[in-house]
Amino acid sequence: MTTFIKTLAAAAAVTVLATGAFAQSAREIRGPSPYVAVENEPAPKLIVDPPIPEGLALGIYWAQYRTENLRIVPVFGAGAVDTSPRIGHLHIIVDDLPWWWADASDNNTVDIANFPAGPHKVTIRLVDADHNPIPGQEVTHRFTIPERTSSHKH
Repeated sequence: MTTFIKTLAAAAAVTVLATGAFAQSAREIRGPSPYVAVENEPAPKLIVDPPIPEGLALGIYWAQYRTENLRIVPVFGAGAVDTSPRIGHLHIIVDDLPWWWADASDNNTVDIANFPAGPHKVTIRLVDADHNPIPGQEVTHRFTIPERTSSHKH
């Protein structure tokens, strides 16, 4: 019986090592604590997935996003630009309209509903707390909303 238990323990240890099932630290997942300034902070990065097809079929643009080296928070103004760790938000532009909106919710998905059928474009821009674009951190999606036969509105 003792050999059997040792064999099970060894198999469990190998499984943990093989699957990388070790817990990651909060810092590894969430980034640095807001209580300590980050020395030589790396450049911020915006990562945006393609629009979710199930939404486009309903006339809805859903795109998940995340940022690196910048926290999305509802804090605005020139005084917040030099905050460390760095903070900012998103600007969302639809179909090259002259207006945009700021999204500081960090809910991980941009959600825009009631697109009419046809081609569209959404640009998501990462900006600092004073609305200045962060160079190179902009993603544009071009997509087509199909004709819908349902009268269901979203």
